Amino acid sequence: MNNIMKKEIKIKKLRETAVLPTRGSSGAAGLDLYACLDGPVTVEPHGLYKIPTGVAVALPDKNTVGLIFARSGLGVNHGVSLPNAVGVIDSDYRGELIVGIGNTSGKPYVLSPGERFAQLVVMPVYETVLKETADLGATERGAGAFGSTGKSGRGRG
Repeated sequence: MNNIMKKEIKIKKLRETAVLPTRGSSGAAGLDLYACLDGPVTVEPHGLYKIPTGVAVALPDKNTVGLIFARSGLGVNHGVSLPNAVGVIDSDYRGELIVGIGNTSGKPYVLSPGERFAQLVVMPVYETVLKETADLGATERGAGAFGSTGKSGRGRG
């Protein structure tokens, strides 16, 4: 039985050279986004850039959000990733998807027109209602912050 929840996303090409997002494999969580550039862009070390995709989307409803992540290969192999870690596309945004990228490495990276450089993941989102209270309830962790649960795989301490 196929229990995959499917949601339709309307997409509009804003530029003739834009490439529609694609899924890299049947198990991929995200849709690859393509750089819609007139020519190659050299992403200099420690530089910040806004890269157009040439597309706009209409998310299915107010209970969804689009999250833009770096492609892991660019981040790990070349230091090219999103300076804000993740881009957020609100459900009511209808403008072009423009992705902020940076280069944390010491070497320039040349981003080519039509290159896959980021990925879009659409997720459910809850409309939250804040309720001020004096008691948040107790947990085992409590207010323990950074590093309070120990190193990965080694338990507490």
